[in-house]
Amino acid sequence: MKNMTRRATLAAAFATTTMLTVVPAALAQDLPVLRLSSVVSENDIRAEAFAEISEAVSEVFDLQVYNASTLVPQGSELTAIQRGNLEMGLVAPQALANQVPEWSILTAAYVLQDVDHLEKVFDSEVGDQLNAIAEGIGLHVLAPVYFGSRQVNLRGDEEVMTPEDLDGITLRMPGGDAWQFLGEAIGANPTPLAYGEVYTALQTGAIDGQDNPLPNDYNMKFYEVTKQIVLTSHLVGFDVLSIGSKVWNDMTPEQQELLQTAVDEAIAKSTARHQEREAELVSFFEGEGLKVYEPDRDAFRKFAQAKYLESEFAGSWPEGMLEAINALGASQ
Repeated sequence: MKNMTRRATLAAAFATTTMLTVVPAALAQDLPVLRLSSVVSENDIRAEAFAEISEAVSEVFDLQVYNASTLVPQGSELTAIQRGNLEMGLVAPQALANQVPEWSILTAAYVLQDVDHLEKVFDSEVGDQLNAIAEGIGLHVLAPVYFGSRQVNLRGDEEVMTPEDLDGITLRMPGGDAWQFLGEAIGANPTPLAYGEVYTALQTGAIDGQDNPLPNDYNMKFYEVTKQIVLTSHLVGFDVLSIGSKVWNDMTPEQQELLQTAVDEAIAKSTARHQEREAELVSFFEGEGLKVYEPDRDAFRKFAQAKYLESEFAGSWPEGMLEAINALGASQ
């Protein structure tokens, strides 16, 4: 009886597996639907990663990807997930910090040193603590998604090695108190300006410089109206690929493992491609006649962290978390 029961169980399992493998298209309408919303364009490296995730889980989920904010407006991904109007989204840490201020520690200058440090933090007790806080507002974090480190791009050719060298430099930063303080924390005189107006402002001298990841500098052709890029790497750019906690908790352990594995593999490839692209762009900008170099990042880091610790922005940081993050960076 036990052998017959075992054979029957195996036969049923085989039939189920065969059905999913051979005719997934016919069953697509019956698969659980996961809608993923992101702000990235269709030709973005991250969009390719999302497509890979969708394909990898296609026998179990109907994962529908909506890029370029075609499903929900940019910045509303988190609230859409919380309201049950969206299953998955690419959420900016700044948006998370608006609801859970503890997350603001990852949006401060020089807290994260590079992409390896970013991954170490999320794999550590610090990451566990921050992710648990996100769970408290209905968000399950699947992975940080790196898209480049912010660098300083200037019209002038005077060398910048320390924060003091940026004193008096009018640096365009995105609007908002946190972004403006970020500019102050690296020693510059920040000013808000719409992204689409930056090229002309650089061209006319209305601003002395701007900060962005290298791919943005390339896409917006800022290299045409500037002379140097200082590789400050003052902010590691990333978003968090997330899913609603209820959606995640309603999955079976097998479904969770399938989705998490697909995410881990696709995002790892995306990160590697972003790093390759950044290295390629350094050579491109040098070929365009720009001076590209690293300053004294330790001096910048010390200056920035002192600024933050003296400010109201650090008031919400969990006790001991900055020290734990710094220790992870020192161990690299």
